[in-house]
Amino acid sequence: MAAIRRAIGLMSGTSMDGIDIALIETDGRSEVRRGPSDFMPYETAFRRQIEAGLGDAKSIKSRSERPGELSAIERELTRRHCDAVAQFLSRGKLDKADIDVIGFHGQTVLHRPLEALTVQLGDGRMLAQMTGIPVVYDMRANDMVHGGQGAPLVPAYHQALAARIGPESSRGKPVVFVNIGGISNVTIVCGASDPIAFDTGPGNTLIDQWVSDKAGIAYDAGGAIASEGHIIGEAVERYLAKPFFDLAPPKSLDRNDFTLGDLGDVELADGARTLAKITAAAILKASAYSPEQPLLWIICGGGRKNATIMADLKEGAASSGARIVVAEDLALNGDSMEAEAWAYLAVRSLDGLPLTWPTTTGCSFAVSGGVMVRPSK
Repeated sequence: MAAIRRAIGLMSGTSMDGIDIALIETDGRSEVRRGPSDFMPYETAFRRQIEAGLGDAKSIKSRSERPGELSAIERELTRRHCDAVAQFLSRGKLDKADIDVIGFHGQTVLHRPLEALTVQLGDGRMLAQMTGIPVVYDMRANDMVHGGQGAPLVPAYHQALAARIGPESSRGKPVVFVNIGGISNVTIVCGASDPIAFDTGPGNTLIDQWVSDKAGIAYDAGGAIASEGHIIGEAVERYLAKPFFDLAPPKSLDRNDFTLGDLGDVELADGARTLAKITAAAILKASAYSPEQPLLWIICGGGRKNATIMADLKEGAASSGARIVVAEDLALNGDSMEAEAWAYLAVRSLDGLPLTWPTTTGCSFAVSGGVMVRPSK
């Protein structure tokens, strides 16, 4: 019987709004006991610093390069992750000795799968030393070393969660997990077969950029702005005609692969409404790659809180009789799921179990592991 380990997962996603942290107990296989979770937001100034660093990252040619301010940002970002762990342990009355491993994602600043290049800021050795807990990191980069695209990496965890959902919920058909972060991605779980996973298109990134540029606010809370607008059909068609949508999975995106340039000169609410429609339509196109028509879509990530996106998803899925639910409807946590996944993947990494498959990232075979570091004595 595989050992049950207690693991912390740390995730800073493409929305760049802060650090999700979660604790699980797992054997890295079918046993998953979900524990507490938390979120440590970045203040606006640091978020702007990361956004500026994306410009510096464009010149990177090899993973170790840190041009411009990226070295300073990486140190500060790692320090904030250390603080997040310390606060989490304190609030939960946990000791570092209670934790077997940390799964550390870091902050993606560049993702170019066609160049086999992905860069996540975050110093795993510094994190291990400052927390006193073993750390597994660079899991995306390890997948790329073996021919994969380095994304998405959550499918292994989605598969474990799907096994805990009663067959009556999915009516024996494939289950689709959808994460709407800065970029949207899906995992299609087909029983015991390897999961199918890929990025579907923009999630919240373009909406966030749009309302920030036009109104100086960070995001469209609840989809309220979008709810007052009208869909610009021509803009939807321009986005959905992008070559990316003709690519068969596995496929993944950098947050800069889609821009606001195709939206045109439109009003604030119309732009937000149109971008919400694009996000939902791109997600639903994923059903074309499922071996059977999925009847259950489980929505996770910040985008599930956008009522306009959710309404578009429900309307689009209704034609096939599919049901759209948020993670909480199934007693899951749509905010902490990716952080939980990173904890789960860290435990799998310790045991040499696959983190990715050819059907999820396009790697040549099932790939295990990331970089493992232990704090020095």
